[in-house]
Amino acid sequence: MITRLFGGVSGFALGLALFAVADPAVGGSYRILHTFVQTDGSSPLGGLISDSSGNRYGTTSAGGSNACYGQAGCGTVFKLASSGAFSSLYDFGGELKKDGDAPYSALVADAAGNLYGTTELGGGVAKCYRKPCGTVFRLTTAGSESLFFTFRSSKFGQMPIAGLTIDRSGNLYGTTVAGGRGACDCGTVFEIKADGKEKVLHSFKGGSDGSGPWYAGVILDASGNLYGTTVFGGGTGCGGAGCGTVFKITPNGTETVLYAFAGGSDGANPEGGLLADGAGNIYGVTQDGGGTGCDGGCGTVFKISSEGVESVLHAFAGGNDGGYPEGALIEDNAGNLFGTTVIGGDTGCTENGGAGCGTLFQLEPDGTETVLHAFAGGTDGVSPQAGLMADSAGDLFGTTLAGGNTDCSGLGCGTVFELSP
Repeated sequence: MITRLFGGVSGFALGLALFAVADPAVGGSYRILHTFVQTDGSSPLGGLISDSSGNRYGTTSAGGSNACYGQAGCGTVFKLASSGAFSSLYDFGGELKKDGDAPYSALVADAAGNLYGTTELGGGVAKCYRKPCGTVFRLTTAGSESLFFTFRSSKFGQMPIAGLTIDRSGNLYGTTVAGGRGACDCGTVFEIKADGKEKVLHSFKGGSDGSGPWYAGVILDASGNLYGTTVFGGGTGCGGAGCGTVFKITPNGTETVLYAFAGGSDGANPEGGLLADGAGNIYGVTQDGGGTGCDGGCGTVFKISSEGVESVLHAFAGGNDGGYPEGALIEDNAGNLFGTTVIGGDTGCTENGGAGCGTLFQLEPDGTETVLHAFAGGTDGVSPQAGLMADSAGDLFGTTLAGGNTDCSGLGCGTVFELSP
């Protein structure tokens, strides 16, 4: 049986947890909690976590107060207090500070409240395409940062852009987009022990094995099995690269492909992470496939039963319906699923060329989809790429990649938002 295991997280809640709430009403109360400007962060690609006091924490992939390779910032970790006060906990400095560069994902926390995350690059060791291979960092809630692990060569994995999972012993699990042992350079699944020692659990081989676990980390069941997705591999569809997989890795490192996407009505290219229920079913999204819209399909919400049977719960149609979902799903006690799409919704949005600025959606157990909010662009936000988190009252929280203002080359630096039932 697959369960949500957030071991070691004391006082923190991850967005994948079940939450009790009546069905949110369409047109619920939507508000912007923070609008980023270049100096306090930009382009948040990851979602949020919260502590028991209602403070929320997240990352931005760029921006901040430090210069970074001639660009405006290497990214930040921020805190949004329960009072609404925003503060930047840490600004990454890239190679100037050798502390990491470009945190793409959400954070996790240990029993002591320390925050852990990944940076795509940085770490001060230039052995991966003449650039550092990336880091796992630790940050106290007071803002003291240290490198917990530095990827020193591609054999350890390279470019960890997905978030981490932590078990009750403080061991961390994650993925890298590239690197690994062997010639494929197709990415890895890794474990970092509480003492900071890393072990590559699986190096992807491409082809039927899968390749490229992009923004998807792994989830962990009570038996120590890991589950995740790869964007490519699994077959020969999608131009020969393969349309992606859902995989399982046992504690001894044995990998099994639970499902290989074919690229048609079943979906293609699952970039985001997974959600599991107590009955052993797995849920996720594919960015592409599912229909004929959006030049190859607008994406799907899928379910893989405990017997390994895949079914499409919803195929996005683009337009008002939304399209290109990338973030992981969350579920309430009634079995409703909630997520985001990068495009669609308000097709009057000018930032995405008329394709829409994205949506927040609800999917009921019978497959009925409801758009809870269609982003309008501008101050309202553009393109929510990450998944959502929810509080005990059923309020939904998330980030948008762009929008909010005219900073960041006129596109907007992104937002943090709340949707109340």
